[in-house]
Amino acid sequence: MGETVRWLTPEEQHAWRGFLRLHDRLRGRLSRSLQSESHISAADFGVLVELTDAPDGRQRFLDLARALEWEKSRMSHHVSRMVKRGLVVRDECPEDGRGAFVVITDEGRAMIEAAAPRHVEAVRALFLDHVTPAELRTLARISERVVGKLDEDTD
Repeated sequence: MGETVRWLTPEEQHAWRGFLRLHDRLRGRLSRSLQSESHISAADFGVLVELTDAPDGRQRFLDLARALEWEKSRMSHHVSRMVKRGLVVRDECPEDGRGAFVVITDEGRAMIEAAAPRHVEAVRALFLDHVTPAELRTLARISERVVGKLDEDTD
């Protein structure tokens, strides 16, 4: 209990709070854009992106939850809603009776293919058009370093 707190310096606090504001506002605007223009939630979009990036459009349920940083219960409820809408299906894992795959359907693929061009344009308009190539490279290096460290520290 006797640990000394390493409080943020004014410069660190300014940078941290600015980063959080940027993150929150971008996520909010991009989420609203996805919903209003493509009729898809940001959560659905995130799941579908992960699945389209996976071989055969399928990913183990727990791996998908980890990739999205979601709790198992949230993943389960969300996938159930997506199954009802025909965007994904659950496929049991024959090697592991407890495991399951989440698989994108043709309808899910059509939905993300329709949403992706609008989403990319929103990303450009809200973010990429306002940073220089050098700033973008710096941001990529910072992001990769911090994410790499977070990945090392996962339970």
